[in-house]
Amino acid sequence: MAEPGSYVLVVAVESPITITIGALGEREFTAGGYAYVGSAFGPGGLSRVDRHRRVASGDHDIRHWHIDYLLGAAQSGLASVETYPNKDIECVLATAFADAGCTPVAAFGASDCDCGSHLWKLGGLSLPAAVKAVSEKRN
Repeated sequence: MAEPGSYVLVVAVESPITITIGALGEREFTAGGYAYVGSAFGPGGLSRVDRHRRVASGDHDIRHWHIDYLLGAAQSGLASVETYPNKDIECVLATAFADAGCTPVAAFGASDCDCGSHLWKLGGLSLPAAVKAVSEKRN
């Protein structure tokens, strides 16, 4: 079993798309970079990230989490992954994206917490310095 932890997926959206995201309904995504914050403390731990990679590559069709719908779209691709083994910092990272001035996608991936979102529109495809600082402080 892989160790548990938190993670950030950076997703590149090549062209504007509208996707139905399960019970969230339709969401529009402009072209550019997005960062999704997740955690994996259940069975399998951070092997969940490998599942996300399979969805993004088209090798896994089941949509379970909100991010699966975005990763499974033909116009998107997984640009990079950051993992934080044995760190429960999912909501702290989401707050850091807000503090860095990133734009939230309302209610995305945050159905089990008080955060407004766990998906953020980035200025590019790299993580903001505020997010890197938060993850480094939590060592």
